Amino acid sequence: MSQEKVNRYKEQKKNRKEIMKKEKRKSMIEKAIAGVVCLAIVGWLGFSVYDWTIGSKTTSDEVNVTAITDYLNGLNAEE
Repeated sequence: MSQEKVNRYKEQKKNRKEIMKKEKRKSMIEKAIAGVVCLAIVGWLGFSVYDWTIGSKTTSDEVNVTAITDYLNGLNAEE
């Protein structure tokens, strides 16, 4: 059992550089993916807030149609 531990330690020590590179690469990939996900969430929230505040406002225009109404009433009066 003790010799097995010693052999395992020697193997780990021999491959320590490769193991550290793999761990660093894995850590960087995880951070990059987390960053992209966070950026997507922030972008989605920003768009939702913008759409909720600015996009949903409706404008109403008023049209004065009294001239048309008077004209139509004048046509009906002539009949």
